[in-house]
Amino acid sequence: MKNYLLILTLFLGTTSLLLAEPSKGLHVGTSAIDISPTVFPMQLRSGKSDHVHDPLHVRAIAFQNGEGRAVLALVDAIGVGREMTDEAKAAVATKTGWKVEEMLVSGTHTHTAPKGGDTSPGRIAYEQRRKEGLEEALTKAIQSLEPAKVGYASDEEPSEVYNRRYYLKPGTMDPNPLGGLDQVRTNAPRGNLLKPAGPTDPEVSVVDVRNRKGKALGLIANYSLHYVGGIPRVYEDEREIGMASADYYGEFARIMPYRLGGSKPPENFVAMMTNGTSGDINNIDFYSKRAPRAPFEQIRVVANKTADAAWRATKKIETYNENPLVAMRQREVVLNYRIPGEEDLKKALELMKLSSKERNEINKRSSSVATRTIEYSDPDFIKTEPVIIQAIRIGDQAIVSLPFEVLVEIGLEIKAKSPFPDTFTISLANGGYGYLPPPNQHKLGGYETWLGTSKFEEESSDILTKQLLEMLGELKALK
Repeated sequence: MKNYLLILTLFLGTTSLLLAEPSKGLHVGTSAIDISPTVFPMQLRSGKSDHVHDPLHVRAIAFQNGEGRAVLALVDAIGVGREMTDEAKAAVATKTGWKVEEMLVSGTHTHTAPKGGDTSPGRIAYEQRRKEGLEEALTKAIQSLEPAKVGYASDEEPSEVYNRRYYLKPGTMDPNPLGGLDQVRTNAPRGNLLKPAGPTDPEVSVVDVRNRKGKALGLIANYSLHYVGGIPRVYEDEREIGMASADYYGEFARIMPYRLGGSKPPENFVAMMTNGTSGDINNIDFYSKRAPRAPFEQIRVVANKTADAAWRATKKIETYNENPLVAMRQREVVLNYRIPGEEDLKKALELMKLSSKERNEINKRSSSVATRTIEYSDPDFIKTEPVIIQAIRIGDQAIVSLPFEVLVEIGLEIKAKSPFPDTFTISLANGGYGYLPPPNQHKLGGYETWLGTSKFEEESSDILTKQLLEMLGELKALK
């Protein structure tokens, strides 16, 4: 009897080890969790509201091949905080055994998602719902792994991306928050424009996942465009009330299954539109005037165009790889906060002696920028902060992430210098620290470079780009 029990114990132990060993070939799992608010009133940027126009989700797609793992989650939110994402990843790591360094969490940047926080029942409840939804989405994606294959490609949709930073005609530049004159302005009056201060990136990149029989399983898209807006509003007691919405990111996810499946969209298919390097890119053509839009119409226009581009990209994929190398790298990089110059500090102190009305007459952001300038000049103010950057390899496709609203030139540089044939950047990932302009755009000034909007030293984008390219080099060297 003892020998039998010993043999049984050894057999079960060996079986457990075999089950724990990573399966060969690519395995992918997907998940989509509804995180629409359920406790009202919720808090939107436009104020309190009880109205949800379209659902908000956390979507996740997990990749594993042998010991190589990476899971990406996208939250319908204006951004994701470092503290919240760290806590969620740690909880998922405990449940699944995956490492926190194998998880990427980003926000779409919809401006009509509810705010969480600890100031009202609606905010408290929503913060908890979003965090629990993130944990559930990551966990379910990891736990639903199945044999899969993957392809990568891209197409272009140039008609909805415009650089919003402009050089202006002489004498038409308004004062910046500290009373000086910048060289460029964001979203300037049409009659004052000379030329854009930067490029655009029209590429719609896709990572297209199918099961081994060819059924669509998941799709990660990337496009360098800010939110669209134009969400319907309702009227109560003669007041205009905003509605929660996932913007074009959610609409893309809703219609993409029909692009791949026609009238019979694939079941349990998850599509996500990640935010590329869109810090200075919107969909407003300042040189011409489009026809007026109904509420939500422009969101549908952009979602349809990008879904069409994503579909065209999938048609370019000739081979789907069942055994791609999957690997992920993460670094924590310490960045220096900006230290205002003596002249800026002097201007800020003088501004704060004025009334609020007088400051607003100079620039509507004079109060906030002056306050930040004084705060950052304090010898006791925090001098550095660590931020997370990541790089992922899925076969010949590379993905990098940054916890900022990244200006487009940075993404274009990473694409140009990457050792991989296909590379894209996911912004607003694993934290949110404002805008990340390259040094040349810092010198031009403008909204995206003002202190508070942009927090770290002017060389930060160069520092992070160098690190990301090193990480991509490490991934490329893997066999």
